[in-house]
Amino acid sequence: MAKKPHDTPNLDQLESGPWPSFVTGLKRLAKDKDYVVDVLGHLEHSYKTRKGYWKGGTVGVFGYGGGVIPRFTEIKDDKEQPVFKDAAEFHTLRIMPPAGMHYNTDILRKFCDIWEKHGSGLIAFHGQSGDIMFQGCTTENVQKAFDEINELGFDLGGAGPAVRTSMACVGHARCEQSCYDEGKGLRTIVNAFLDDIHRPALPYKFKFKFSGCPNDCMNSIQRSDMAIIGTWRDNIQTDEALAKKWFAKHGMNELVNDVVGMCPTRAIQLKEIKDLRKGDGISSVAVNDSQALEIDNKDCVRCMHCINVMTGALAPGKDRGATILVGGKRTLKIGDLMGTVVVPFMKLKTDEDYAALLDLAKRTVDFFAENALEHERTGEMIERIGLVNFLEGIDLEVDPSMISAPRTNPYVRIDDWDAEVAKVNARKAAA
Repeated sequence: MAKKPHDTPNLDQLESGPWPSFVTGLKRLAKDKDYVVDVLGHLEHSYKTRKGYWKGGTVGVFGYGGGVIPRFTEIKDDKEQPVFKDAAEFHTLRIMPPAGMHYNTDILRKFCDIWEKHGSGLIAFHGQSGDIMFQGCTTENVQKAFDEINELGFDLGGAGPAVRTSMACVGHARCEQSCYDEGKGLRTIVNAFLDDIHRPALPYKFKFKFSGCPNDCMNSIQRSDMAIIGTWRDNIQTDEALAKKWFAKHGMNELVNDVVGMCPTRAIQLKEIKDLRKGDGISSVAVNDSQALEIDNKDCVRCMHCINVMTGALAPGKDRGATILVGGKRTLKIGDLMGTVVVPFMKLKTDEDYAALLDLAKRTVDFFAENALEHERTGEMIERIGLVNFLEGIDLEVDPSMISAPRTNPYVRIDDWDAEVAKVNARKAAA
């Protein structure tokens, strides 16, 4: 039986809104755990003072240099003893999830049993890092908990100045928009960089994320140092039967307002069937007996909106692969950065293709390790040294399409623009 709960008027207020509150979950755990009773008391104190009272330290498991986030209380009495002694330590274990976040109920139940025994019982799927967050554990129990989790086949994730836990969407396993095997990409990278995950030796963190299509469900373009985002380089596929079925259900207003009108580059037009253009870059699909959508694929920027609205009737092209971007991150030194395209299209189908992806990843991480300043992310390093120097450092050719703002601000000065474009086109033709 847990000890008497602390008064928590501020936390109680969080339960009064229309949405479920984490406080309710903690109170449920506190019925059987003195540990969580004091966690609630600790948290209430923070809400009163509007300050955090956790400090870091050194806590880990044998053979690993990261993966555990240590937290020790700073709320002490006049004898320097913890006020909330049962919650004096609140460490978090970061555990790498499976590719595509695939779990079965047996594994989930075993996770809960392990953490009920060794920790607070509080588990988050998934944290900002992409890890399974086993939150709340004493120093004594960290190794015990990890040993049992590890026996299930799961490993610690990244923390500190290291390659961090990679993430992949469910993609190829279940999603019809997937343009490559995200799970294979993730496993290829993780298996190769395992030492760099467990033994921090970089200037700062480095994240990989894998999204199967331009919807980018992993937020890779804005949350990863190297983003692998699925795309295609031929025409959007169409299905007339499904297009007519969609139109019969949704009507002309939705077609015009939510599909044609929302295309950011006006690549889609509604036309009479007799007026449709023909050509290599043109896709078309009839929506009724007299009208059809015409898509000029040269103007398509792969935003996915039309495909999301008319799924099945419209679909990604057949020539699929991925775009590689580098340098995305959240706010730190120079604010938020989106990833910069360094490889517009990479085929990801054969083992050789994934080996080429891994080779690029290794060159990128090696360059980052050698040239970044302490506590500097990849995107900040590129801002400091220049994109051209970075591309030369990882052995990639400069492409005139690498720009920071369309039609106005190229990253690279190319005096003989036409000649450079001709070189790029020649390389593409030879590929």
